[in-house]
Amino acid sequence: MNPNDDFRFPNDQQRLVILGATGSGKTNAALWHLSQRNFDEKPWVIYDFKHDDLIESIEGAQHIDVGAPPPVRPGLYVVNPSPGQESDVDDQMMRIWNQENVGVYVDEGYMVPKNSIGFRSILTQGRSKHIPVITLSQRPVWMDRFVFTEANYIQVFRLQHIDDTKSVEGFVPNPTDDPKKHPLRKRLPEYWSYYYDVGRNKLMEVKPVPDPDTIIDTFDLRLRRIQRTI
Repeated sequence: MNPNDDFRFPNDQQRLVILGATGSGKTNAALWHLSQRNFDEKPWVIYDFKHDDLIESIEGAQHIDVGAPPPVRPGLYVVNPSPGQESDVDDQMMRIWNQENVGVYVDEGYMVPKNSIGFRSILTQGRSKHIPVITLSQRPVWMDRFVFTEANYIQVFRLQHIDDTKSVEGFVPNPTDDPKKHPLRKRLPEYWSYYYDVGRNKLMEVKPVPDPDTIIDTFDLRLRRIQRTI
């Protein structure tokens, strides 16, 4: 991907939400973002509710139980919660909030209950605790609104349902007075996305991220370096 001069990555304290229908490029983009983050300096916990194939192909990632204490060593740590373990996810996120300095990646954010105290605490108070967050969803209308109100960046790929588009439009300014002319209503080329920088109040169009093999190679190279230093 060749971002324009206005493109900024989230920093070590910020929150990014990435939205898009299945097959839109959402997961590739989220993992590309994660591949650029500082998991060589701090642990990042990946909540993978649907056992995503691309996440599972990261060889150097370690799997931990949803009831395990948060990791302390740098690296990537994958949690695969099952239905009925919502309270365990909430408890683990609360422990991350208490420990601090842990990155959180949530694949399918609507799987985290809207009343999750742990997730809301991370979203609303994680900045001072150096808990950056990447949240994905194909159905933003089902997600806790704190995911959006606390986001520093919102990346939007093609959405399948108009209700989802409308829910996102409420957090991305419309330069016109006509809802039907909101920029998000414009269909972009395949795998392109809109990237909204909240701090700058700037919406930009972004080209596709690198291909999955390149992203996985980046993970593998960086994770091997971590293993050599442990």
